Amino acid sequence: MNAITPASAERLVRVPLGERAYDILIGPGLIARAGREIATRLKGRRAAVITDENVAPHYLAALIASLEAEGIQASSLVLPAGEKTKSFEHLITVCDAVLTARVERNDAVIALGGGVIGDLSGFAAGIVRRGVRFVQIPTSLLSQVDSSVGGKTGINTRHGKNLVGVFHQPDLVLADIDVLNTLSEREFRAGYAEVAKYGLIDKPDFFAWLETNWKDVFAGGAARMEAIAASCQAKSDVVVADERENGPRALLNLGHTFGHALEAATTYDSSRLVHGEGVSIGMVLAHEFSARLNLASPDDAKRVEAHLKAVGLPTRMSDIPGELPPAEMLMDAIAQDKKVKSGKLTFILTRGIGQSFIADDVPSSEVLSFLKEKHP
Repeated sequence: MNAITPASAERLVRVPLGERAYDILIGPGLIARAGREIATRLKGRRAAVITDENVAPHYLAALIASLEAEGIQASSLVLPAGEKTKSFEHLITVCDAVLTARVERNDAVIALGGGVIGDLSGFAAGIVRRGVRFVQIPTSLLSQVDSSVGGKTGINTRHGKNLVGVFHQPDLVLADIDVLNTLSEREFRAGYAEVAKYGLIDKPDFFAWLETNWKDVFAGGAARMEAIAASCQAKSDVVVADERENGPRALLNLGHTFGHALEAATTYDSSRLVHGEGVSIGMVLAHEFSARLNLASPDDAKRVEAHLKAVGLPTRMSDIPGELPPAEMLMDAIAQDKKVKSGKLTFILTRGIGQSFIADDVPSSEVLSFLKEKHP
């Protein structure tokens, strides 16, 4: 990756999906002008804003004012914060709120929040009236670089994470970088795990750039904008090539099979583990497992762990507070993963930094043995 692109007020990434193409705008002050950006793209004049109790006090009033200034009649629903909100119970609540707001197909559901709100709201937008317009206004780093882009929506069940959902592309993504200044260090670090993921999938130069520039990314400014734009572009490229995850899009799940199992093992308790932290541990495990299978050098796993540890992310199962269930139960969660096909385990493994690939039919005995070895 070359030197940092000169700072600009805004970046635009286009997701060219034919009739479902949309823009990702990245820059400061986007919430204040969200109404204008939405009004120029959508015909409808009603919107249901879905947010959570952490985000609402900071940004909901400004968003509603921006919408109303453009003649868009807006209602809002404020939900509890946290991963447990991605449930059937709250999906019903959101669907009811959208219908109560009389949102029609050309109107919009607007997700104002992190990945949980985006996934839940997008699912509701995809099924109410068999699909209404959807706008993502992601307020966490993780959601800006990953979950707001690509159209994956869903909720969690007792069987695992994101096992119920639909593909429903947004019509616009507004990534206001100003909101990242209010994130806790833990939340920002968790989002950074997804940024690092793009380098580890197939962009070794980007990963090397992050190793050198991560402090500037955390500090803000040009490096942060560059990292977000590069991540969104990387995800856009993969989504365009494989919108419904029938092939290479599965590479975006690097670290997620292990990570999702760990999230399930902690019952989605954010005080113990949040999604990006699970991905961080999962990416280290994926590289270590690849080395165990003689696919990659152990030095690559050490390099990945060293970088993620340097930014303050957990890298081992023992870093998770509290006890974990036995390896056999983690294995059960992996067996329920969406990437299982005909009962065969599919993992994203690697031959080195930036050389990830889809491995079908990974022997469950090897995975279980590995989990027992890494279990605290």
